[in-house]
Order: sequence, then structure tokens, then C-alpha cells
Amino acid sequence: MGAESYRIVEGDFIKINKWLLPLSWLYGTASKLRNTLFEMGVLKMRSFQIPVISVGNITVGGTGKTPHVEYLVRLLKDQFQVAVLSRGYKRKSKGFIKANGQTTMPEIGDEPYQMKQKFPGITIAVDKNRCHGIDMLTEQDSKLDVILLDDAFQHRYVKPGINILLVDYHRLIIYDELLPAGRLREPLSGKDRADIVIVTKCPKDLKPMEYRVVTKAMNLYPYQRLYFTTLEYAALQPLFQTSQANIPPMDSLHDTHVLLLTGIASPEQLEHDLSPFTSHLAPLTFADHHQFTKKDVQLINDTFAALPAPKLIITTEKDATRLDHVEGLSDEVKKNMYILPVRIRFMQDQEDTFNQQIRNYVRKNSRNSILAKGKDDHKSNNSNHSGDRPRTISFRDNR
Repeated sequence: MGAESYRIVEGDFIKINKWLLPLSWLYGTASKLRNTLFEMGVLKMRSFQIPVISVGNITVGGTGKTPHVEYLVRLLKDQFQVAVLSRGYKRKSKGFIKANGQTTMPEIGDEPYQMKQKFPGITIAVDKNRCHGIDMLTEQDSKLDVILLDDAFQHRYVKPGINILLVDYHRLIIYDELLPAGRLREPLSGKDRADIVIVTKCPKDLKPMEYRVVTKAMNLYPYQRLYFTTLEYAALQPLFQTSQANIPPMDSLHDTHVLLLTGIASPEQLEHDLSPFTSHLAPLTFADHHQFTKKDVQLINDTFAALPAPKLIITTEKDATRLDHVEGLSDEVKKNMYILPVRIRFMQDQEDTFNQQIRNYVRKNSRNSILAKGKDDHKSNNSNHSGDRPRTISFRDNR
């Protein structure tokens, strides 16, 4: 296998480019220095007087961040005023933008736009400077109860109350290496900052012994809590109004030729999950957040035209936000293109426990609760002033 070696992890392969390990050592040294500067206080972390929940990872590639953030939105939106703050990766704009009904996908990026379309009643904003973004959100909306930070585990300038680390079951970080030999964006010790670790994309038939093996291998601290989630897919949805009225159910696709059109970080999971439904799966894969060009559109049209009937196209919710604005797709493509919605489901009956922890944290640390507590503290000890120091809202202190 030359300069590449492989390690088996629960039946999957992790690719390590051994010849790049010296560069990984240099990368790791720089990453450790950055984390040390934060721990020493040379680089400053800010806490905020509002519940802040961060969701992210320490690897390159998809771990299911958007479905997990959307899960938190569904969990909280009926009881609390929720905002999602994202960087807005590959957007065409700069600075802080708060999305509204007229905001376009290029202005805020595909993932924030996807969430705004699905949850128009919540606040969606983008800002590369997360601290500035939180300041803007709290200044503009005094009724805001909680801010969800999308893909911010490594954005250490914000000190969240709950830090959620996502780990792909098929590429466990404990067996990976730092960039560029592997896909870790910081040393494995970075997982120690997490209050919650979620092993994502687990097989639905994961056995009790496998849970125990992964739990032991992750080697978490007592203050950290480990959860397992799997992906679940809903019924197909037409992307364009010209799509066929009779939407085919997933279990009717066995003899259908399916063009799987994706521009996401890790399409292998989706390919694996769709394989039981059809014996004729043809992946057409682009890079994550890919902006489709005229050449790409022609490739899509030609590839689909070459497939024998019966046939259709399946794409992801994230890709749909970009394909919806593309010009030049053939009528046949538009007529047969469908979105496959995805959600996450907690395993081992962990859902209620997770939900309770999140709700309790937000309820206990809402701005109204903090204000009431501050008044009580002032009355009981009027001579003891805390100045202007921000209050640290920590999940570890509020369990």
C-alpha cells in the first residue's frame, strides 16, 4: 500500500498518510501553543450573560453538525427564543448579517440558509467574529434566551456554557492523526474541553458490546457525558415545482436508477445508507459547499440523461439550497430531482436524558434568571460589588 496505511475501526478504514507525519508534528506544535495561550489567558475567552451552546468537531470533514444543531432548535424553539450563529462559510458577504425573509443563500451561506428556510420563526445570523455576533444578537433582541453556535468548538474566543463535540463513528478521533497525515484539526487532548461528546452516524444495529468498546476507547473524564446518535431519513421531497406529483417512497426504488448528487464533506455515509434501497446507485460527487458552474450543470444533465429508466435524482438538503439557484438544469432533471431530509435520533434511550440536560441549562441560565439572581445577591450583600466582570455560565457548574 506504499506510503499509506490503514487501521480498521469498527469495520471501517482510516487512511493515514505516514509520510506526512513530520508535518503533522509541526502542525500539532502550533495547535498546542494556541491552546496553551488560551489556557494561560494570553488569548482571551469571553463568557456571556446568556446561555451559549457550541456544537462542533476537531476534524476535517462532516460529522453531522447541521442535523444536530437542527435537533437543538426543535428541542428549544417552543419554549425559548432561539438564535443560531454561524460563520457562514463561503458566503459572498462580510461582517454580521441577521437573516430575514429576503436574505439570499449567497449572503449567509448554504447551511444557515437551509436552517432559515426550515425554521423561519427563529433568528439566524452569521459572523466570522463570534463574540461580535453574540454582542449584536443580544443588543438587538432583549428577549433572546439562548444562542446556538454552529461549528464553533475550535472558536475559543467564546467560552460557551455547553461545549458539544461531535465524533464520527466511522472515523473515531482516537485512531486518527493530525493534519495533514490525518484529519484532526487539533491534538486529541482538545476533546477534554467538551462537556458532551456525541458519537454520530452510528449503525442502527450497534450492539451493546460495541457501545462499551467505544465508550472505553473514548476515555472521557467524569464531568463529560457520552451519547450516541444515528441518522434517519424522511420521505423524499421535490426540489422544483416541476417535479412529478407522485413522490416515490424510498422502499419502491429497488429497480430505479438513482443519481446521488452531493456536494458535502462525507458522502460515503449517505451512499451506504441508500444502497439497501436500490441496486442501481450512481454517485456524482462534488466538494463540500461546492458552487455549481455551467460545466457542472452540463455534467449533471448529461449524466442523468445517460441513465436508463426508471430513474431519479436524490440530493441533500444542503445541496438543494445551491441547486435551487442554478441556471441551465434540464427540464428532465428538474422533473426528477428530490431532496432527502435527514434527522438524528439518539440511541440507547438517551434522548430524554439529553433533552433534560439541555433544557435545564437554558432555563437555569436564561437572562431573566440571571437578572433575578443578581437582584437577590445585591439585596443580601449590598456592599459586595462584582464590577463589570461577565458572569461565567458553565455547564459543569450547572448540572
